[in-house]
Amino acid sequence: MKICVYGSGSRMIDSIYTDKAYELGSEIAKRRHTLVFGGGNFGMMGGCAKGVHDNNGKSIGISPKWINNFELLCDECSEFIYVDTMDERKNKFLELSDAFVITPGGIGTFDEFFEIITLKKLKRHDKKIIVFNINGFFDKIIEMMEEMHREGFLYKHGEIFKTAGTVDEIFEILHQKP
Repeated sequence: MKICVYGSGSRMIDSIYTDKAYELGSEIAKRRHTLVFGGGNFGMMGGCAKGVHDNNGKSIGISPKWINNFELLCDECSEFIYVDTMDERKNKFLELSDAFVITPGGIGTFDEFFEIITLKKLKRHDKKIIVFNINGFFDKIIEMMEEMHREGFLYKHGEIFKTAGTVDEIFEILHQKP
């Protein structure tokens, strides 16, 4: 299975998050899955990729060529796909991936998260989406989405994505029958 992991590329992230990203990457490799990600060398992306590479796993990095102006890219990827735009990057994530795991991140991660759940709601794909809620990072956004549901603005999020607090829970969800 090709698992797309969304998450921050920031160097300033506390190790409570990046250690979990590393653990996720390690399990992706040990279970013989392939990581698909934005190609970043730091933060959640870098931690996950390092876990994959330290355990002899495969990874596919996808990034615009110009992103090097903002962040260092991982040079250990099994394959690296360069695109021209962020939209092309997100389209390539969707095309190549069998499932999505959203880890803590910033605006770019939220953009990817909301786009992938919107596309699922609009039946453009039926792939599993899992929010990795490390240290309660997503609690407030999930609370907001539950309020949106109560007010009639949103379907119940459990119909579109699942939430996991541990790496084991992620793989339990990934291996459940639809």
